[in-house]
Amino acid sequence: MKKKSALLWGLFPTGALAGNLDWWQPFSAIDSGDTAWVMTAATLVLFMTLPGLALFYGGMVRKKNLLSTMMHSFSIAALISVLWVVAGYSLAFTPGNTFIGGFDRLFLNGMSMDMAKEMVTVSPNAGTIPETVFMFFQMTFAIISTAIITGAFAERMKYSAMMLFSGAWLLLVYVPTAHWVWGGGFMSEGGVLDYAGGTVVHINAGVAGLVAALVLGKRMGYGREAMPPHNMALTLIGAAMLWFGWFGFNAGSAVAANASAGMAMAVTQVSTAFGAVTWLICEKLAGQKPSALGLASGAVAGLVGITPAAGFVATGGAIIIGILTAIGCYVAVAVIKRKLGYDDSLDAFGIHGFGGIVGAVLTGLVFDNQIFGGDATIGSQVWVQTKDALTTIVYSGVMSWVILKVVGKICGGLRVDKDTEREGLDLNIHGERVE
Repeated sequence: MKKKSALLWGLFPTGALAGNLDWWQPFSAIDSGDTAWVMTAATLVLFMTLPGLALFYGGMVRKKNLLSTMMHSFSIAALISVLWVVAGYSLAFTPGNTFIGGFDRLFLNGMSMDMAKEMVTVSPNAGTIPETVFMFFQMTFAIISTAIITGAFAERMKYSAMMLFSGAWLLLVYVPTAHWVWGGGFMSEGGVLDYAGGTVVHINAGVAGLVAALVLGKRMGYGREAMPPHNMALTLIGAAMLWFGWFGFNAGSAVAANASAGMAMAVTQVSTAFGAVTWLICEKLAGQKPSALGLASGAVAGLVGITPAAGFVATGGAIIIGILTAIGCYVAVAVIKRKLGYDDSLDAFGIHGFGGIVGAVLTGLVFDNQIFGGDATIGSQVWVQTKDALTTIVYSGVMSWVILKVVGKICGGLRVDKDTEREGLDLNIHGERVE
């Protein structure tokens, strides 16, 4: 989410700046158009996870693991919502220091409205909408970021381990990086351009997924037996929902119904379309048939690539990002993964992690100062984008590995037993299956 103004919270201890921030504003300060749009955008982003990502991932696994895979997205939506209310929002978006936020909004304490005085709390990040709307909008980002990771370890992780890992990852990885970029932390102060989550969402989640895939190891029979998607119709429906919902993801990050939101919406469509077509061309050049999975993958790659750049580029930049991100993700999925032999089940890293890296760096190359009123230069901005992408890669990778190791000790291992994996997680873990 792009901030509407620079927030100089990073050097202040918890509470030191809070007295200078007027969280309470009169009803007259609230813009009904901005509020209506961000409320709509928030529901669109939630729609991306429920049911979008659930269907997208569910169609790509084997039938015996359909419910288990979809349960990941649904369960995470509930779990992350609880943790966001308890501590996540406060630690990400209230004044703290350059690394983490404060405790002013634990359990959403102090977030309220007073009908008698016609006053409501707002976030300094979004002064024309109620704070409740901003909080919910950011919650939906936290939900889908955590859910993306599950695609990397689909069909082999214990449900209990998945839940513990997801909760710990949100608080220890997602929340700090959200503060670094959007909450006044050191990346924000350093001038990183991340409009809607190239680093916070996609690099973060993609790298965590890769680490999880490596720690758990390959699925039984991986590389020796075919593991085709059981229902590509579900995957295409899910991909269509992701495409539709992504306008809330990117255009909603203007936190206003304004020209910036309009440009973000336009470049999102442009990048997605060029990404989808580019992937089909890659398949043709590789001697393959144009596949539904390829079409969906290319579209999502284009969406991922434009996410950090949505409020900073014109349509020409969006075309470049869509094409190059799709090519990069195709190589990551079709070449690099096969060469290295790791089992990223549903290409969480290949699409989101790799695409996020490409999109973040390209943002530093194709940004347009006229679009956002900036004064950045290409050389310095590429360095900032690359440095912060690498920082996110290292932090997410190391912390995810530590969390997985601790969760493994608590749960007596991260992975289901061989019989459960062979027979399928649906019946063995959840006692249900799709006939």
